[in-house]
Amino acid sequence: MKRRTPLKLIASLSAAALLAIAPTAHAQNKPIIKVGWTTSDGAQDPYAIGARAFKAAVEKNTKGTVEVQLFPNRQLGDERQMLEGMRFGTVDAGVITNAVIGQIEPSFSINDLPFLFANEEQAHKALDGALGAELSKRIEGKGIVALGYMEGGFRNMINNKRPVSTPADVQGVKYRVMQNPIYIDMFNSLGGAAVPMAWGETFTAVQQGTIDGLEIPLAVIEANKYYEVTKFLSLTNHTYSMIGLMMSKRALDKLTPEQRSAVIAAAKAATIEQRTTAKADAKGILTKLEKSGMKVNAIGDVAAFRKGVSSLYEKYRQGGNGSLLELALSASK
Repeated sequence: MKRRTPLKLIASLSAAALLAIAPTAHAQNKPIIKVGWTTSDGAQDPYAIGARAFKAAVEKNTKGTVEVQLFPNRQLGDERQMLEGMRFGTVDAGVITNAVIGQIEPSFSINDLPFLFANEEQAHKALDGALGAELSKRIEGKGIVALGYMEGGFRNMINNKRPVSTPADVQGVKYRVMQNPIYIDMFNSLGGAAVPMAWGETFTAVQQGTIDGLEIPLAVIEANKYYEVTKFLSLTNHTYSMIGLMMSKRALDKLTPEQRSAVIAAAKAATIEQRTTAKADAKGILTKLEKSGMKVNAIGDVAAFRKGVSSLYEKYRQGGNGSLLELALSASK
């Protein structure tokens, strides 16, 4: 008896094949770099700001000989899908959350350690220095080039249960977290209930009460209208959110040497521009969120939170990443 292939499976495989082919398209020998990200194309969305800055810089640096096309809102897939596509050359580039990069190259998880950096300047010093160089070397070994370490802003907790002022306020609250061990361990160590969940499912999950809240940067709260479905915004600033401008090594290698140099230089300029814009936007965004009805508070004793998550540092160190941790801590002094 012959086994029949379900029509739905055929359709999904066909769609996946089309997605795989599309990013490598060229028009009359003019290279096209397709850049994807999962959030909106909002004016103040940090991912969108970075992608637009990269497009403008590349097309200027190459005098229009390389075109950059933009695909927000998961049009090229979720972040893990995009990274896997970059490894095999079926996706050109993307602006990707650090925690998801850490699923491909675990050393990147260092950037997600809670309360590692006190401010943006410390993070920039580390990522533009020895730490960033080592991380770039490791991810390139997996077929992905880190073109720039952009800025998503510090991550904060939002929920519908209560404001977070002390670690005790996290207890028993169901927080959506990325599918990353550090985020899961962080909330569990503080007594919360970590719920790993894909980004595309999160808004509806909060809206329906499946989860109580989540943790994201201010700009992402505003750009994706989370003020419509959450009440409390606590400025925990627990994790500096690095977002990586990542590109397939195969796609980059298809360019001429002159084009490659121009793209790399464009990424550096775009990273500086994106960081500057994202930081300038932050104060205005906080005011908007307050006016939208969110109840905003600062946390009390930061040291109490650090103590609550101290086991994560030891776990990371024991995982064979002690040298990376020292590089990060030296930039924090």
